[in-house]
Amino acid sequence: MRAVFLDRDGVINRATVRSGKPFPPSTVAEIEILPGVGRALEALSAAGFRLIVVTNQPDVARGTATREAIEEIHERLALLLPIDRFLVCFHDDADGCECRKPRPGMLLAGASVFGVDLAESYMVGDRWRDIEAGLAAGCRTIFVDHGYDERKPTGQDAQVASLEEAAEFILKGNAHGQAHR
Repeated sequence: MRAVFLDRDGVINRATVRSGKPFPPSTVAEIEILPGVGRALEALSAAGFRLIVVTNQPDVARGTATREAIEEIHERLALLLPIDRFLVCFHDDADGCECRKPRPGMLLAGASVFGVDLAESYMVGDRWRDIEAGLAAGCRTIFVDHGYDERKPTGQDAQVASLEEAAEFILKGNAHGQAHR
């Protein structure tokens, strides 16, 4: 079984960018699914990939969001998109958990649930933490570059502008080289 692990904010739905940094939606009303996401996920699902969202949501640990609000967002996304599972880390960096990206805990958990071959799977994310988690899990990695004012990842298999471009890369089976905007 193969999977595409997906970061949520900035890959599936629009992140709000303030001072060059991305922030998640706070409520269901703030969700804006990015263009082409539905088509991309349908194509990946039809090709036999499990679609597993792996998302850090540290605002719960910081007290600025609730688990209930995060779960409502996931319920809404699950109604609109063909996502097989949502895995969430509610911790902050100081908690030192194994699930918070850049650690690979959520990817390993998702692989275990679905019997996923990590070497045949992909991690798609818009931040360095996503790419490092994918690399640590043994996945191929695709960086969705939104030009945030933060550390850039290294070692990814491709750099693209959207999930739609990432899906094209995956479906072509191109595991090497660099895709550019």
